Amino acid sequence: MLIVVAAAVIIRDGRVLLTRRAEGQHLAGLWEFPGGKLEDGESPEEALARECEEECGIEIAVGEILEVTHHRYPEKDVLLLFYRCELRSGEVRHLQVADHAWVAPAELGSYPLPPADVGVVARIQALEL
Repeated sequence: MLIVVAAAVIIRDGRVLLTRRAEGQHLAGLWEFPGGKLEDGESPEEALARECEEECGIEIAVGEILEVTHHRYPEKDVLLLFYRCELRSGEVRHLQVADHAWVAPAELGSYPLPPADVGVVARIQALEL
């Protein structure tokens, strides 16, 4: 089964937002870019805005797509769409995430990320922030 996921690369003051997956979730404890699965009839941009509000209590503006990756986990296939985003309003709250961090691009490799998220790190590090 293929699951389409939209992920937000939110950049503020030269740092990128990572959130930590809560206990009881698939890949619990790993760090990731905020976002989630598309619901029926929802565009990736709509999914990102909804997920960031539900998980972190923030409003974002979704920009251009940065990267598209595919990863096959034992239980599912995931197509990830990474978008460059801007924080519009709100401060990150832990509504459905265990933690968050604003990370310098050079330090992204020191956070344990899900295998599907690793591929976008080099692309982020190449951006002029």
